[in-house]
Amino acid sequence: MSTTTPARPPMRRGPGGGGPFGGMGMPAEKSMNFGPSAKRLLARLSPHRAGVIIVIALSVVSVTLSVLGPKLLGEATNIIFSGIISKTLPTGVTQQQVIDQLRASGDNQKADFISGMTLTPGQGIDFSALQMVLGIVLLIYVLASVFSWLSSYLLNGIVQRTVYRLRADVEAKVNVLPLRYFDGMQRGELLSRVTNDVDNIGQSMQQTLSQVITSLLTVVGVLVMMFIISPVLALIALITIPLTLGITAVIAKRSQKLFVAQWTHTGALNGQIEEAYSGHALVKVFGRHREVESRFAEKNAELYEASFGAQFVSGIIMPAMMFVGNLVYVAIAVVGGLFVSNGTMSLGDVQAFIQYSRQFTQPLSQLGSMANLLQSGVASAERVFELLDAPEQSPDPEGSETQALGEYGGASGRLTFENVSFRYEPEKPLIDDLSLVAEPGQTIAIVGPTGAGKTTLVNLMMRFYEIDSGRITLDGVDIATMSRDALRSRMGMVLQDTWLFAGTIRANIAYGRPEATEEEIMDAARATYVDRFVHSLPDGYDTLLDDEGSNVSAGEKQLLTIARAFLARPSVLILDEATSSVDTRTEVLVQQAMKALRQDRTSFVIAHRLSTIRDADLILVMENGAIVEKGTHDELLAARGAYFELYTSQFAAAITE
Repeated sequence: MSTTTPARPPMRRGPGGGGPFGGMGMPAEKSMNFGPSAKRLLARLSPHRAGVIIVIALSVVSVTLSVLGPKLLGEATNIIFSGIISKTLPTGVTQQQVIDQLRASGDNQKADFISGMTLTPGQGIDFSALQMVLGIVLLIYVLASVFSWLSSYLLNGIVQRTVYRLRADVEAKVNVLPLRYFDGMQRGELLSRVTNDVDNIGQSMQQTLSQVITSLLTVVGVLVMMFIISPVLALIALITIPLTLGITAVIAKRSQKLFVAQWTHTGALNGQIEEAYSGHALVKVFGRHREVESRFAEKNAELYEASFGAQFVSGIIMPAMMFVGNLVYVAIAVVGGLFVSNGTMSLGDVQAFIQYSRQFTQPLSQLGSMANLLQSGVASAERVFELLDAPEQSPDPEGSETQALGEYGGASGRLTFENVSFRYEPEKPLIDDLSLVAEPGQTIAIVGPTGAGKTTLVNLMMRFYEIDSGRITLDGVDIATMSRDALRSRMGMVLQDTWLFAGTIRANIAYGRPEATEEEIMDAARATYVDRFVHSLPDGYDTLLDDEGSNVSAGEKQLLTIARAFLARPSVLILDEATSSVDTRTEVLVQQAMKALRQDRTSFVIAHRLSTIRDADLILVMENGAIVEKGTHDELLAARGAYFELYTSQFAAAITE
């Protein structure tokens, strides 16, 4: 079966419609709320609950060990500082005796200072105790690093599997979206959501989740240690939290809109580039490259402004957090120094607290700096969720009717339209109350002016669109009760717009029936005269084609799609201007092949060149979605109606006075 990209219906104009120069001015999309979008994104981690719990547990252990480090280093500082001070004191006396002597001499400040320490006068630094403390600190930091690495490793796997499932969901969604959705969106915009936005979600989750977990746990752990060491200094450090939250909330609210605009403009720019590249030859022919360049520059400038604004505004968060952190650092250093001087705190505790203040403000700053990544990821998630939430085509019915046609050969190909009505847009009539019967083995030609509804008729047969009323039956079975796969497996389609994929000529032909033998592929190639030009290629049937088929001519591409349909041998054949790109001599040969292909199966032929459908069993003349005439070629000419006017207009020479 040949499956080519369906021609877009002539009556439809969607937001992304138009040719190489259309669809450039897409408005920025309105974003959803940040909270619901972020919550929905995190909900996609739910299949990995156990893994997430393990990650959090490992992070708790890692952070706990890291938080203990400054306290133990403070003890090491106390050992060193106490040893240095003890060398200045006389030996043979106790610490309390030294304090009493200082108070008796009136030096209360120094007495308070020494009372805040634990020392033995004249002993000096206790290196064995110092060595033990430093060894414990080293072990703690090594273990903290190991647990942190394990946590990051597991989280990386969880995120990648989550993005893998998201990408699979997007692919599955694309396969169940109706053709109407694709008609209303630029291909570049859709590709941007499927590729750029999904990749950005993965990168954002990868870079932020681990840091968010670690930062939040660090804030809690450090806060506990600070209150243990000094509640007064801890309250000073707590000033950071409302300032941080306030600054982040104000900046994030503004930057979120800019991030949504950034990815919206990215999609629009991709759409513009894709259209310009697809119509590159057309752009050159009409000399419109300057206009294309101008519109590219305009879209590029819009993307630059949105990206710059988003990064600049969100980038303010980190410096603001650092400024707040430095203010708190100075306050703690000053107040802590006073506490050491009056003996209410040891120097090691002040040192530990200063380290904790850094550890406290650093994760807050990291959370602020990650806001831009988080907002960018959520902005992309909104666009992907919009795709995932798009209305799907009606589901295939359940039951045995999907197999009603049986295997190949068990169906005759009788196709009927019974009072069918359809509109692309409710307010614009197209097809109303259309009825026709195509008997098995008949060749039905459909002719008429552009926009008459010829291709629409084909789209309804293939269920690319669902009819509004009436019904279409194939061998007595309503096609609405069949699965789309069952229906389309009975139909072969060759369109004016050829579609080839990157692969060999042999593989492109075999696409119609993957299980076909080599001999069947060769028979199809010979019957459709593909064999005639393939032997002139260096690698014959193993010649590699790119996805545009640029290394074969337009006519040769058309022959390949015809061979594909020939190999599929469907019970209903649809030819939409299938020989329009073939030269006159080849067209005669292909018409002969088509005559053999159409034998014993129902064929619908859409043609503008009326000379190609003279031998059709029935010719339908369509105007404005209705059949205005039907009959054989000779009968319609004798009637001297719409068909006669179309026919004579093609062969009568224009007379210009």
